[in-house]
Amino acid sequence: MKIQKIEEVIIKILQELNEVFERRIIESLDSNTKIFGSNGLLDSMELVSLIVDLEERIEDEFGISLTIADERAMSQKKSPFWTVLSLAEYICSLIEEEKGVSL
Repeated sequence: MKIQKIEEVIIKILQELNEVFERRIIESLDSNTKIFGSNGLLDSMELVSLIVDLEERIEDEFGISLTIADERAMSQKKSPFWTVLSLAEYICSLIEEEKGVSL
């Protein structure tokens, strides 16, 4: 599994959240799209929705059970929830630890 696949999952969920919250977040989502924080797309409740959806989707699609929002994620100097890429990198690192492989 490569980081691009995780990015695709994140972007798909962001698109779905756009429809659920009935607002236009952004038309073009990519690796550099800011998710949370200064000028981020999501507020804190929407971020929780993203995290829950991501954990479920990763388990469904990849058969890996992860906890994305934990003390480790919240204590990092640079938030993994800053951009699509930073979140994908963080998820890949969690998968690598869980599986004991390098992606």
